[in-house]
Amino acid sequence: MTKANINPEPSQNPFALGNQEVYLRWQEQKLAAYPELAGQLIVEVRDPRALSRAEKQKITELCQKTNMAIYQSEVKDADKDVPRLLGRQMGLTNLDPNMLADEDGITSLELMPAKHERGYIPYSNRRLLWHTDGYYNDSSHRIAAMLLHCVRPALSGGENSLLDHEMVYLLLREQDPMYIKALMDPEAMTIPANLEAGEVERPAQSGPVFSTNEQGSLSMRYTTRVRSIIWKDNIATKSAVEALANILDSDCKYIFHHRLEAGQGIICNNVLHNRTSFKNGESTATQRLIYRARYYDRINSGTDK
Repeated sequence: MTKANINPEPSQNPFALGNQEVYLRWQEQKLAAYPELAGQLIVEVRDPRALSRAEKQKITELCQKTNMAIYQSEVKDADKDVPRLLGRQMGLTNLDPNMLADEDGITSLELMPAKHERGYIPYSNRRLLWHTDGYYNDSSHRIAAMLLHCVRPALSGGENSLLDHEMVYLLLREQDPMYIKALMDPEAMTIPANLEAGEVERPAQSGPVFSTNEQGSLSMRYTTRVRSIIWKDNIATKSAVEALANILDSDCKYIFHHRLEAGQGIICNNVLHNRTSFKNGESTATQRLIYRARYYDRINSGTDK
């Protein structure tokens, strides 16, 4: 698979609007041999807790190209060391200890009526709209990578759609570079404060949709939800948000669809994703359980020597 130089030096940042020549080179590399099916993202691994050199390299190459990979294994135990040790092997060590995570920082996503009643949709069987994880975090706690590990799938439903945020950037920039300018505005998107029993659990957070770090890596914060988001009130931002929504609502060939089975997982640089509604069965084996780990690190772009 062709490797894309998606972690350039700041002086060669393809995501800077004024650097058209560098952008065009990056665009050519990004599009070359880009996967067309979710099956092309799947890496067979013997044990996610102890990857072989070849397994790790394959996952790394996929994440360099598409910012995501789907691993598949026969390890189906309810063992949190699966996501924890897999993440560590890929350079992910700084877990986001969000307020709904378990004590070890890894979240058990399953039906929990008490949390659902407080407005937390991931703990229900309802569909999840398009989003990146931690879009409500402040700029010093941006979620750079995420891992979902399936212990048990639901009886039916629970399919994820996945879209590389760099491809979203590319598609929007090709439509109109001014969309990118609007979505890089520091006040483009505000997430209102989160209140619990009248107390502020999390203050309001404003920031851009697209941003880059010192290494030139692109990140994205976004949610389709309307109740938990305030967009900058100008024509440029509204037009950009509409163009982005149109991509997500389309049959874009870069959107992958996959339903995680037991022993499978998604490791990614916090790409856009959603989830269909699902139905659990009566037996424990058909009651959906997903482990989720969020990180402030990006997936290590290097491979073993």
